[in-house]
Amino acid sequence: MEGTEVRKLAALEDAHWWYRERRHLLGRMIKGLRPGTALDIGAAGGGNTRVLRRAGWSVSALEYGTDGAEVAAERGLVVVRGDATALPVDDDSFDLVMAFDVLEHILDHDTAVAEVRRALRPGGRFLIMVPADPRLWSDHDVAVDHVRRYTRETLREVLERNGFEVESMTSWNVLLRPVVALRRRKASGSDLETVHPVVNLGLRTIVTVERYLPVKAMPGVTLIVQARPRA
Repeated sequence: MEGTEVRKLAALEDAHWWYRERRHLLGRMIKGLRPGTALDIGAAGGGNTRVLRRAGWSVSALEYGTDGAEVAAERGLVVVRGDATALPVDDDSFDLVMAFDVLEHILDHDTAVAEVRRALRPGGRFLIMVPADPRLWSDHDVAVDHVRRYTRETLREVLERNGFEVESMTSWNVLLRPVVALRRRKASGSDLETVHPVVNLGLRTIVTVERYLPVKAMPGVTLIVQARPRA
C-alpha cells in the first residue's frame, strides 16, 4: 500500500465503521487466549496492534514501508521494519501472528505464509483476514495494490501447503456485499475516504447486527481465518 493510502487509513481507522468492527472481531478472536508474544504483519496505522497490546500481549508491529512504520512509531508502538517474505525474527518466536489485509498485497504469498509458520511456536495461532471473491475485483483493489482476492478454496490451499491447519474460516460483511459490489462497479480509485457521520452510523449498525445472524458461511466481502501450525 502506498504511503498516501497508509496515511488515509491512519486518519480514518479510529472512527470508521469498517475498522471499528474489524477491531471488535479481533477482540473476539483473542478472547480466552493467554497473552504472550505477538507480531502484527502489515500493521499500518497500528489499530489492531493496539487491540492486542490492551489485551496484555507483548506485540510488535511489522511494517515494510516508511510511512506505515512512522505512523506506528508515532502512536507509541514497537515497530519492526521488514518484509513479510523474509521476516526479521528468529524461529519459534511468537505465540500469535496476525496478518489482516496483508496476503492479498504479496505476490509470493506462499513464502509469506511459510515465514509465519517458521516464526510461530508450536501451538501458536495465525489470524488472517483477506478480501474475498475475485468477482468483486475493482479499481479499489488496484488503488490499494492488491494482487488478488481469495476464495475459500484458494486461501485454504495456500495455508495447508505451507504447514497450517485451518481451524475456522468465516465470511464477514455478508449483509453489505451487494452494496459493496454495486459501489465498486461504479467508483474509481480507492474507497478509503471519510464517511458522513450518519452513513457511518448506519453501516456500523448493519455490521453490528451481522454479528448475531447465521450468515458466516455465505459469500461476503472478507474471509476471516484462524489457523494453527500442523504438527
